[in-house]
Amino acid sequence: MNRIRALRAMAQWTAVFLKEATDAWRDRRTLRMVLLLSVVQGPLVLLLVSTLASEKENRIDKREIYIQGMQHAPGLQNFIERQAFAIKVPPADALKKLAAGQLEDAVIVVPSDFEQQLQTLQMPSIEIFANSSSRGSSTARDVARKLLQAYVQERVALTLALRGVAVASLKPLDVQEHDMANANARSAQLTGTLIPLYVLIAVLTGAMGAAMDSTAGERERSSLEPLMMNPVSPWALALGKWAAVAALAALIALLTSLSFIPAQLLIRSDALQALFRFDLADAVHFGLICLPFAGAVSALLMATSVRGKSIKEAQAGNSLVLLVFMILPLVSLLNDAAEPDWYYLVPSLAQQTLMLHVLRAEPIALWQWLLPCAIGLVLTVVGLAYVGRAMRSNAVR
Repeated sequence: MNRIRALRAMAQWTAVFLKEATDAWRDRRTLRMVLLLSVVQGPLVLLLVSTLASEKENRIDKREIYIQGMQHAPGLQNFIERQAFAIKVPPADALKKLAAGQLEDAVIVVPSDFEQQLQTLQMPSIEIFANSSSRGSSTARDVARKLLQAYVQERVALTLALRGVAVASLKPLDVQEHDMANANARSAQLTGTLIPLYVLIAVLTGAMGAAMDSTAGERERSSLEPLMMNPVSPWALALGKWAAVAALAALIALLTSLSFIPAQLLIRSDALQALFRFDLADAVHFGLICLPFAGAVSALLMATSVRGKSIKEAQAGNSLVLLVFMILPLVSLLNDAAEPDWYYLVPSLAQQTLMLHVLRAEPIALWQWLLPCAIGLVLTVVGLAYVGRAMRSNAVR
């Protein structure tokens, strides 16, 4: 008898799942839009980031610098030209343009008595004008600062040599730095904060639309009550709807992860191209890591939507759920040490931590896999229990 009931419940669940999948397939415009966004957003993000990095590289490689009063410092001019920099005279209103953000550069101002002070061993002052709110101006300022520091070092070395003082006396230590991070860890400095976050956001946004449509959407269309009149258990109805939503969320997670593989071809920055490492194995691991998260999020979003009288009403509650799960991964940005164990107890933060381990090619302990899965299972059961009870009660009408 129990076996017959189990088979009957499974048949009901399967029928509801197929019904939800068919409804989603019929709404092809929405489905195509959701799937298209999950595929396109990865390349777009990488293209945007690489474009900004490429612009910075091009500005540095351009090797041009604005200097006002260059005629007062022939020695500095000789040094800058030996560094293969082209010296340009700034426009008359350069400082006003910098303040207004109309000049994407920096301006060095040399005083008229610069060379005289330098010859008499005084300390002449050189000013660098830049606008920190402008990326181009900030980059040019950093280049100008490093250039002047190099000139100071050369000047000190020549002065000491002329007086018979060993230059090494100013540098008693030879400090050598060694980066012990492997190629995957260096790559994770970029991808560790970029890819996991956008995969999680894609899962959240994709699951929210499907969860609202299968609950509050059907109630708004007056199709939920006729569905409840069929000889289908409310628990089987909730489970079938959840399975359809979770399957879509898991598919979006996989597609979003896979989209970063061809997106590497769009990277315009040579430095990022050499640093970025993401392959098929990483994408598959991402999909597996997001499975319990997709299930838990789908159940919670359905729980917040099931009592909504319309999609608009359900969206208000779901926005809070999305906000919480989007903010939690940002906690890791405040931690410079190793990830504490409690990270694996927090949904979305646990998935981001695991994905970061994958990108770094670091081993993942069994408990680190199982603990987020257990938390996801608990949240799924709690959410489905609430949905099933709501459908069973007279509150859903």
